[in-house]
Amino acid sequence: MTTDFQAARVALGARLRELREDAGLTGKDLAQRLGWQRSKVSRLETGKQTAAASDLESWAAAVGVPEQAADLHSRLRGLESQQRSWRRQLAAGHAPVQDRYVVEYQSMATARGYEATVIPGLFQTADYARHLLGQAAVLMRSPRDTDEAVAARVRRQQVLYEPGRLYRVLIWEGALHALVCPPGVMVGQLDRLVSLIGMSTVDLGVVPLGARMPLTPKHGFWIFGESKVVVETINTELVYDGPEDIDLYGRVWEQLHDAAVHGPQAHRLIARARGSLTR
Repeated sequence: MTTDFQAARVALGARLRELREDAGLTGKDLAQRLGWQRSKVSRLETGKQTAAASDLESWAAAVGVPEQAADLHSRLRGLESQQRSWRRQLAAGHAPVQDRYVVEYQSMATARGYEATVIPGLFQTADYARHLLGQAAVLMRSPRDTDEAVAARVRRQQVLYEPGRLYRVLIWEGALHALVCPPGVMVGQLDRLVSLIGMSTVDLGVVPLGARMPLTPKHGFWIFGESKVVVETINTELVYDGPEDIDLYGRVWEQLHDAAVHGPQAHRLIARARGSLTR
């Protein structure tokens, strides 16, 4: 299966090939100009090798368009930042990753989020977070620094009490019923959600299971300001900062928002989920 990273590398290679052909050069001609092996030119153009920044500068100069180096560098930065493997990020444990999130949330005054399977980290109780982070450490076979990671995740939540911020978050109702922790812990987590309704920095919505929707529930994602979108998969964190991607996810969020309920109606759905745990 082709990953987004591979697809982006192939796209970069296609742009390199286009520049070479526009210059009227064969692959052999370009290799001779650059002093490279012909195979390197081929690997870069087919996306089988990731170009270095210096390769891109040399390429642009060799085909007579040095002004294209900036665009090529931008494409390379997007390629490098688009996909961040959890295995690499968690090599030193979960706490450093949570600390990075603390910094990211502090740097952004607004965010829009949607979660379909889990209570967002920004709203998690320490007990709920401890179960999720412990499960993740087992799954990823990463260092067990759960207590430190939980503390960092809770520190992230300080932004909820800082004036001038706004976090507009949607949760698929199914996440309120997903027992990824003991029932007692989930009860405390649901109570925490109720306490957030009405806060000036939080706009919490719940997308009901029976709501008529213009699209499927999709996967979770976060839009930070208008600068980037972050999507977490099982093995990878994907970051998109292109205007078209931000606009696309923004439109998806708006449609999910239109299907969500807020205020007293959201409270009732949370209370219903809580009631099912205490019968």
